[in-house]
Amino acid sequence: MIKRPDTNAQRIKRHVRVRAKISGTPERPRLNVFRSKQNIYAQIIDDVAGKTLVSANTLEKDFDGYGGNKEAARKVGKILAERAVKAGIKAVVFDRGGYVYHGRVQELAEGAREGGLEF
Repeated sequence: MIKRPDTNAQRIKRHVRVRAKISGTPERPRLNVFRSKQNIYAQIIDDVAGKTLVSANTLEKDFDGYGGNKEAARKVGKILAERAVKAGIKAVVFDRGGYVYHGRVQELAEGAREGGLEF
C-alpha cells in the first residue's frame, strides 16, 4: 500500500522552524500568510504585544470574485498594504507560513509591495 505524505504536517513543521527564527516587533511587525483551497488570509502581527494590527482576506464582504486564485491574492496584498500604510506601518517581516514562495503566496507579497510595504 502506498502512503500519501501529509503535506500539511510538513508545512506546519516548516512554519514552526521558521517561527523560531523570526518575530514581529512594534517597529517591524510580521506579515503572516495562510492559504486554504478557496481563500487566502493575511495579517500583520506585533508578536511582542501579541496583537493583530491589520488583516485582510478574500472572505470580506467588499471583496468580489473567487478567492482561490492569483488575482485574488494580489488584491488581498494591495488591500493589506493600504490598511497598513494608513495605520503607520511601512516595513514588515514576511512570514510565508511554511508555504513555498510561489503562486498565490508570491502574488500576495508582490501586491503588498505594490501597495507600499517594504520587506
